[in-house]
Amino acid sequence: MSSARSRGWAVLLLLPALVVVLVFFVYPVFALSARSFLEPTPGFSQYVDLVTNETTVTILVRTLVVALLVTVVTLLLAYPYAYLMSLFGPGMRTFLLFLVLLPFWSSLMARTFAWIVLLQPSGPVAGFLGFLGLDGVKLLGSQLGVTIAMTQVLLPFMVLPLFNTMTGIDRRLLSAAHSMGASRFRAFRTVYLPLSVPGVAAGSVLVFILSLGFWVTPRLIGSPQQSLVGQLIETKVGKLLDFPGAGAISVVLLVITVVLLLAVGGGVRALVPGAKTDGGRDDG
Repeated sequence: MSSARSRGWAVLLLLPALVVVLVFFVYPVFALSARSFLEPTPGFSQYVDLVTNETTVTILVRTLVVALLVTVVTLLLAYPYAYLMSLFGPGMRTFLLFLVLLPFWSSLMARTFAWIVLLQPSGPVAGFLGFLGLDGVKLLGSQLGVTIAMTQVLLPFMVLPLFNTMTGIDRRLLSAAHSMGASRFRAFRTVYLPLSVPGVAAGSVLVFILSLGFWVTPRLIGSPQQSLVGQLIETKVGKLLDFPGAGAISVVLLVITVVLLLAVGGGVRALVPGAKTDGGRDDG
């Protein structure tokens, strides 16, 4: 009786969030996707146009490349940072976590405008590159500038899953590896790194998916000649009123996301049996 009552309360508590998701996410996605199959005539004409349009294919490929690059760079930056966070005590750990979350105190628009100032030809980033002998590197209106800004914006989404996974790793396993003659590097490579794979997978998937739909940063820092999918959808909806075409692109992105989630989930379970791909700890 108590178990049934608990389930009833759980459903009741979930109901408001479920309604919001259905009304503001599921229904719009379904409606836009349906238009891509029904207009102007029922069929797959929108998808045929998508794969045969060289400009659209180029933008899709460019978006995938940028998303992959941002994911790799954020992983390389976030992994050692999250590792250090997991080593420190509560005080320093809280401070480092505060630094990660600090950018969320301002809006994405404000951070993007700040990057416009930083990436100007006379800005500090260009000055640093000049100090390294890389004079004349164009940052504003380039894919490089977009990648730098997107990496900074999305870095917390990589750090947090990694940190959550790393704090659940039993460090006595490393001590055991050392006692059996393994060097620090070998113990890290053979013990710690595989156990951190769920966090790597969760953070990478999250950053990659967010990168696919990024709009504000590429719109303000990039150039029309190097636009990404978000800008293409904006043009189709806001200027061309091509809702079926925008729906077709959205469906393609959704399919890519689902395939990626399934592939990464299967890969992580194969590499680390019993692991969870949400970056959480497996306490079982």
